[in-house]
Parts: sequence; C-alpha cells; structure tokens
Amino acid sequence: MAETKYTPRLKKAYRDSVVPALQKKFNYSSPMQVPKLEKICLNQGIGDAVSDKKMVEGAVKEMSTITGQKANATISRKDISNFKLRKGVPIGVKVTLRGDKMYEFLDRLVSAALPRIRDFRGINDRGFDGKGNYTLGITEQIIFPEIDIDKVSKIMGMDITFVTSADTDEEARALLTEFGLPFRSNKK
Repeated sequence: MAETKYTPRLKKAYRDSVVPALQKKFNYSSPMQVPKLEKICLNQGIGDAVSDKKMVEGAVKEMSTITGQKANATISRKDISNFKLRKGVPIGVKVTLRGDKMYEFLDRLVSAALPRIRDFRGINDRGFDGKGNYTLGITEQIIFPEIDIDKVSKIMGMDITFVTSADTDEEARALLTEFGLPFRSNKK
C-alpha cells in the first residue's frame, strides 16, 4: 500500500488555481514567473519585558502555540536609558515560517483568526513596502483559536509580514488576494 504524502490545502490551491489565475492576469509566459509566497515572519514586541522577565517566556509559549514552531526571544542590542533598557535583555519574540508550516499558518489566519476580529471590514492595503512584501498588524493575539483566553496574562499585538517574490505591490496584492486575504476596498 502506497503512502500518500500530506500537502497543505493552500499549497495545493497555489499550484492548481493561483498560478493559472495570475499567469492569465499578468500575461506571464511561464508559470515560473508567477510570484510566490517565500516566508511569513511574525514579530511581537513586549515593552513591559524590561520589568517582568516572565512575560517573554509567556510570549514565546503563545507564539509557539500559534505557529506550531518554536519561537525565539529577541534581544536588545544597546542600552537606552529612557526606556530603562539594558543591552542583552529579551524584549520581544519572533518566528519565521517557511514551507508547509507557512501554508498551514496562512490557512488558519484567513479561515479562523481574521473572522474573529471585532468589527472586521477587511485588512488595510497600506502595508505594502514597494517591493512586493506586505505587513499586517494585529492588535490582539487572542484572535487565534489556539490561544486559551483564560491563560493569557496580557493582551498584546503582533506584526505579520508576508515576504513574496513579487516585483511590484500590485502583483503581491493579487497573490495574497488569491490566497484569501480579505483586503478592504477603499471605494466609497
């Protein structure tokens, strides 16, 4: 009996529907020209971590639960006296997702997490950087169904950056829209 290898739903959708749709829309001569999602980076800054070291441990645990991959604490690079910050103190958490875990996270983000945001009318399209990458800010980590609200010590936000191989913001927006990210229409 042959084993069937599991492929994430959005990875299969990229091959089957996203590539042909973008190839038709932008008149690419080859499927290899179609932009692809290279990685998703999650970053969470913890301002109160200077006074409470347990916050970083909690944030690492929450971020690891959300992504399914071990999170790393980010360390301050220099002393800043106004913020009572010392060099070498953990002040945030980061994770970089690639491959199947990236597609699984994107699927959970689009289908489960974003619909749980209060008064959600779509995500802002001003997060593009001009080189085909998009950053989305989330104000509460409790929108992810993996997080138990009763065990959360403090509600914190995070930045999610989608790094694509697209050359322009228009191509990147078309790619992310095909993946199901609900961009807000700015037409009034």
